[in-house]
Amino acid sequence: MGLDQLDRQFEVALSIMETTVNMLAAQVPQPQFVTAKKSFRYREKSIHQAIVQKIARMVSTLHSARLLLEHGFVQEVCVLQRVLGEFQSDVLFLIIGIQNPTDLHKRYLESFYQEEFDTEDPLQSTHKRASIPRRKIDAMIVKFLKGVQGLELDQSTVSHSFIAVHKTYSGYVHGASPQIMDMYGGFPSMYHMKGMRETPLFQTHREDLTNYFIRGLFTVAMSAVAFGMPREWSAELMRYATWFCNTFESQK
Repeated sequence: MGLDQLDRQFEVALSIMETTVNMLAAQVPQPQFVTAKKSFRYREKSIHQAIVQKIARMVSTLHSARLLLEHGFVQEVCVLQRVLGEFQSDVLFLIIGIQNPTDLHKRYLESFYQEEFDTEDPLQSTHKRASIPRRKIDAMIVKFLKGVQGLELDQSTVSHSFIAVHKTYSGYVHGASPQIMDMYGGFPSMYHMKGMRETPLFQTHREDLTNYFIRGLFTVAMSAVAFGMPREWSAELMRYATWFCNTFESQK
C-alpha cells in the first residue's frame, strides 16, 4: 500500500472512529460544567463514561501520531504508541468490567476520576494518585482472552509479549541510548533531528503505526458492542477493521 493510499485509509479510519466515539458519548449522561474547575466533569463517574473518555483520547493520539509520521518523527511516534497501547489495553480492561466488575476495576475508576489537586493551591495539595499495576491489567486481559471460544492462546507467551512491547516503547519514552541511536547514521553520520522520513527506518515505523490503527479500530468496535449499539453498526465496524487489517497484511 503506497504512502498516499495508506494516508487516505488513515483518514477514513479516523473519521469512522470519531463518529463512533460521538455516538457512544451520546449514550451516557453528559458532562456538566464545574465552575470551580473551569471545566467539564462527569458527575456519575461510570465505567461507560471512562470508556468514552479513553477512546476519545485514543483517537486524538492516533491523529497526532499520523501527523508526526508524515514528517518523519518516528521516535516521537513510538512514544505515542506506548500511550496508545495503554489506552487500548485500558479500554479492553474496562469492557471486561462491564460484565464482570472486580475490586481492581473499582480501584482503577477511583484513580481515573480522582482530581489532580485537592486545594486551590497546587503546592499545598496532598492528593496522591493510586497507581494500578499494568501487570494486573494485562493479566486480567490475558485471562479474558484465554476464555474466548475458538481463540487458542498460551497465557505465558502472551504475558511475556505484553512485557516485551512495554519495555521496548519505554526506551523511547525515557530516552534510552539504544532507541536514541536509531536517530544516528547516514553519510556523513549524524543525528537526524528534523525527522527520519528519508531513512530506512521510516517504512518499519510506518508499518508499526498501522498496527495501532488496526488495534484502535477493533477497540472502538468492541466498545460499540459493549455499549449495545445496533448490531448493524457494530458489525460494520468489525467488517471494516477486519478489511483494514487484511489489506495491510497482504501488502507486507
